[in-house]
Amino acid sequence: MSLQTDRDTVQKPSVAVDSGRWPAVPKVPSGPVAAVSAVVADRLLRRAAARLPLRMIYTDGTVIGAADPTAPTLVIHQPDALARRIGRHGLIGFGESYMAGEWSSKDLTQVLTVLASSVAELVPGTLQWLRPIAPAFRPRWRSASRDQSRRNIAEHYDLSNDLFAEFLDETMTYSCALFSELPARTPQSSDLAEAQRRKIDRLLDMAGVRPGSRVLEIGTGWGELCIRAAGRGAHVRSVTLSVEQQRLARLRVAEAGLSNLVQIDLCDYRDVDGCYDAVLSVEMIEAVGYHSWPGYFATLERLVRPGGRVAIQTITMPHVRMLASRNTQTWIQKYIFPGGLLPSTHAIAAITEHHTGLRTVDMTSLRPHYAETLRLWRKQFIQRRDALADLGFDEAFGRMWELYLAYSEAGFRSGYLNVYQWTFARESGW
Repeated sequence: MSLQTDRDTVQKPSVAVDSGRWPAVPKVPSGPVAAVSAVVADRLLRRAAARLPLRMIYTDGTVIGAADPTAPTLVIHQPDALARRIGRHGLIGFGESYMAGEWSSKDLTQVLTVLASSVAELVPGTLQWLRPIAPAFRPRWRSASRDQSRRNIAEHYDLSNDLFAEFLDETMTYSCALFSELPARTPQSSDLAEAQRRKIDRLLDMAGVRPGSRVLEIGTGWGELCIRAAGRGAHVRSVTLSVEQQRLARLRVAEAGLSNLVQIDLCDYRDVDGCYDAVLSVEMIEAVGYHSWPGYFATLERLVRPGGRVAIQTITMPHVRMLASRNTQTWIQKYIFPGGLLPSTHAIAAITEHHTGLRTVDMTSLRPHYAETLRLWRKQFIQRRDALADLGFDEAFGRMWELYLAYSEAGFRSGYLNVYQWTFARESGW
């Protein structure tokens, strides 16, 4: 079965997608408290727009902000609803308002880049101390149990292989690519596929993967790293909590004729045993949760042989913002990645240096490459909206995912987010 045939099969489900698997947009807050908070939120929003390099256009023709008509622009369709949502739920409400179609922008990524670069401008410091104690922002802590981890992963990665096949390239790789030049030479998926393979090959090189290497991958994705590692003659075991990813990854490995070198298990990484020459994990730590980070690195150390290499790819945020985020709920946590939190480089360094025998041998940022990766994903996602509707993903879901992809791209363009390929060696005497 050719790769294209496999992808065509993925894009034609026999069972409709269950739209009840993602949250509905909440109703606009009502009542006297919501009315008062809306007044405050509206004033703060107008105040921020007046200070930032963007424009807000209201239905009555009012324009607030930059005089330059080419500046990033928000069009406010339902100002009262937007203000009520922000007043009660802050940036979560801002995102929910977009999902509900109460505001829009032809420059969505640019608008979000401005906002991500100016977080402190949005809420005065005298009010920011209220955020951790406000009910809307309290995190819904989810235990680090194996059952809960499976549910967290299923809420995102088991939505539908068909969904991801619509906007990812032929490698079905859902992480930062590594381009030979920026921006990408062409908008075609072939350029992105080449960049994804380049990213994977760099990780394999840094981990020292060669013929005969015993390799463990934590977080399978849809199998491209398995395929490229086995293509080098390595023996690969990969573990995932996603039923859908395991199914398609096994098909892709079989199609490549590498099933004799690759084993893909539905298994929690904490339950893996054995000793490996190289352990790799691509953008998986973000999903394990703040309290599980020490155990995650302890597991990586336990599984790699003395002198072996651990290579991870991880998205990071500034340490101060990470400390604030761990005590609050965000829009991303509520709607996209439940139970997750982005680490900081400081947190990773402190855990590995003080609690493990893993020592950094390479640390390389790919930040502009992720912005470009997300730009290409979002472009393809928008182009495939009709196909996604046919799969059962409604308008609110489409706006939710457009916002997620644009928000993520803005985070990397603004410097709020970063991404690293980080390689460790396990000390022999630890």
